[in-house]
Amino acid sequence: MADLLMLLTVLTTGLFAGYFLAFLTGVMPGLRRLPDAEFAMAMRRVNETVPRPVFLALFAAVVVLPLGAWLFPVDGRSATATGLLLAGLGCVVANHLVTVVGNVPLNNALAASEGAGRDGEARAAFEKRWNTLHLVRTLLSVAGFALVTAAAM
Repeated sequence: MADLLMLLTVLTTGLFAGYFLAFLTGVMPGLRRLPDAEFAMAMRRVNETVPRPVFLALFAAVVVLPLGAWLFPVDGRSATATGLLLAGLGCVVANHLVTVVGNVPLNNALAASEGAGRDGEARAAFEKRWNTLHLVRTLLSVAGFALVTAAAM
């Protein structure tokens, strides 16, 4: 059971990190090229689409699985492995805090601006801050993946 929990922990944190990294390196650079109205519309539609069951399950799993792996008793787990696992868990929890406290309010503000005819202002208030926060949460998720992978080795 402990091996399965660690495998699932590594798998989900890797998928989560990959999702954030793909968004950082592919989606946002592509959207950056759009005019203001198209950028705002695209981000609004993305922000409506992302919080669906598959993403929400992954969002929960990257916390629940490493927590379960840490709580599950394992004979012979080194203090180093335990520390790496907890550090990885800390990274994904910090990612979630950045998301909930930073990115989601920006998403909500962008959504609320729809139809106001001020997409340029909405974009200016959104894009740089959102991208900075997304970079932070991407780094946290990649670090979390690396740490739980190291813990599993």
